[in-house]
Amino acid sequence: MKKIAMSLSLAMLLPGAAAAQDVPAPSESSIVVTAQRSGAPMWTIDTASGTIILVGEIRAIPKATPWQPERLEDATKAADRVILGAKPKISPGDIFRLMFSGGKFTKLPDKSVASDYLTPAQWQRLSALGEAHDEDYSRKSFLLSAFEMLRKELRFNKDTARDASDVVKDAAEKADVPIARAATLRGEDILDNLADAPPEAHIPCLTAAMDALETGPEVVERRGADWRRYDIPAVMANPLEQALGRCWPWADETLGSELRTIWTDRIAEASAAPGVTLAVVPLRILAERNGVLDQLAQRGFDIAGPAWK
Repeated sequence: MKKIAMSLSLAMLLPGAAAAQDVPAPSESSIVVTAQRSGAPMWTIDTASGTIILVGEIRAIPKATPWQPERLEDATKAADRVILGAKPKISPGDIFRLMFSGGKFTKLPDKSVASDYLTPAQWQRLSALGEAHDEDYSRKSFLLSAFEMLRKELRFNKDTARDASDVVKDAAEKADVPIARAATLRGEDILDNLADAPPEAHIPCLTAAMDALETGPEVVERRGADWRRYDIPAVMANPLEQALGRCWPWADETLGSELRTIWTDRIAEASAAPGVTLAVVPLRILAERNGVLDQLAQRGFDIAGPAWK
């Protein structure tokens, strides 16, 4: 109470203090405009009590992509709440488990080799890429091989700008804007899900990664450029985005489906909240067929923004 009284006294004594208090808070429409000026593709939903801004995020945006994250920071600071992606809750036990059973996640089971699971044509492609990049993919898990192709060979995560979710998280923390997570996932459940998946489940991921690598490094910058141009169908059709979307966890029938349902439910729940809700959602689950935007439209929400299909 003493602090409150002192603050009130200082406010009365300082010239211009009353005028500063009369400065109106940013309107919902001005927050939307500020967010849109960042250049990130986004959709808005006007509700009876406020506005929802859905920022369609792609990870690893190339530095060459001309967007303005500081505008998104300004919009975040003026928002009433923020929703970010699911956060894994990793325990010390999960870390030890990963350390002592790492081979289960990085190698094919027992003494099997890639050719035991792949068609002759698929194995020929994988072998050729291994020779071209001086890699031995014969015993590696298909998921690890796919990620190595995208990261080490295609280098899609090199020379990148800050991701939208990091921009929003940092700005919200600095401005004390409440942050909610779409979900909190137990590390044990994530590891169990990955450990239970048979090698065959990761073959579509491997195939898509080979497609992206064979297309060439130009797919990386083209994906960023199409994202900035709001050409959502082009981003979704990009071989790199296709590969990321067909790999675990997004392609997993259980975990991927759960993440999509969680996002749709969280946004629907936010429609009852007053003021502005700013959510950063993976573009691949927003814009895919029967994805979050399609499901929200089916629920009757009026969605404004770029065409997503």
